[in-house]
Amino acid sequence: MPKLSKGAGQIYGEAAFEVLAKAQGLERKGKKILHFEIGEPDMETPDHISKAGIDAIKNKKTHYVPSIGLSDLRQAVVDEIEHTRGYRPDMEQIVITPGLKPGIFFTMLATVNPGDEVIYPDPGYPTYGSVSSFIGAKKVMVPLLEKNEFRMNPGDVLKRVTKKTKLLILNSPQNPTGSVMTKQEMDEIAEIAEENDFFIVSDEIYSKMTYDAKHYTPTLRDEAKERTVLLDGFSKYYAMTGWRLGYMVTPVGMAKRLQDFLVSAISCTASFTQYAGVEALKGDQDFISDMMNRFRKKRDCIVQGLNSIPGFSCKAPKGAFYAFANIKKTGMNASECADHLLNNAGVAALPGTAFGPYGEGYIRFSYATTIEKIDEAIENIKKSLE
Repeated sequence: MPKLSKGAGQIYGEAAFEVLAKAQGLERKGKKILHFEIGEPDMETPDHISKAGIDAIKNKKTHYVPSIGLSDLRQAVVDEIEHTRGYRPDMEQIVITPGLKPGIFFTMLATVNPGDEVIYPDPGYPTYGSVSSFIGAKKVMVPLLEKNEFRMNPGDVLKRVTKKTKLLILNSPQNPTGSVMTKQEMDEIAEIAEENDFFIVSDEIYSKMTYDAKHYTPTLRDEAKERTVLLDGFSKYYAMTGWRLGYMVTPVGMAKRLQDFLVSAISCTASFTQYAGVEALKGDQDFISDMMNRFRKKRDCIVQGLNSIPGFSCKAPKGAFYAFANIKKTGMNASECADHLLNNAGVAALPGTAFGPYGEGYIRFSYATTIEKIDEAIENIKKSLE
């Protein structure tokens, strides 16, 4: 068999799906598993959004559409950015994608050359490092420290900037820690990018999922017209993970090139999915506040529970739906602790190292589940450690 490319050997997956597979294997053997590994809302897509997608199919909206996205959805995104971010982008800046991940992938392909340096948070979403490796870029990780509530520190970024820095990736609210960056931190990092002439990609997929903090974007500085790119989507706060729908706000020149990427890779995002997206942005938004009220109760429950376990400690996240627990006093490393929880407590959670080396000593729990299951998991963990 001919050898695969070097780049193919550099792409890697996500531990969440690997742990899910292990957990399902144990379930097939009759073991009860409580799932805290997958980052997916435990609610269903709101009916009015689903109906818009179904109606689109019934009305024969099932053919090719422009690769860059439907005009109706792109216009809805323009209005959304003005309402939520404080500036009004041009229609030519909006690119629709099948989920947020292609936005990450294509933006990096469009901006980064082999040998360039990509700065990103660690612990952080695994796709950032995976695509950097695939491109042949040098990975430059900024540690997110518990003493700074896991927020990216502008001073730590500045220390890592060189003449080869081409791209910095921000993620706030953040996966896996639930941290939310301040306006000052965003402004300082945007200024660093401007002074050192590199791109910023801002992954804002949890932008509407904050508790005790406000969401800010670094794209406000240049309104995504020169060096910043905003990525967002519908998966998390509209419970539309399976619909595969995201959007990008980019400089116009980049959007034109990304359109060609989309033509070559996917042709277009599914038309009926986009009609559902229009309804999501323009329709009733009460679903989000109801969801976040539930998540706040679950957050408080799991944080209190984790802090009651000997050897565990956990700061309350300010966004998303992840608790990032410190387990250093258990005497186990992250991988050992995650295996122990799965095999001895029947709790599937992710080792912090699944998100990079600076995640050592931590376990991520996705609390997109019921309070009853959270309480059961906490008791199971306590018993397993006795």
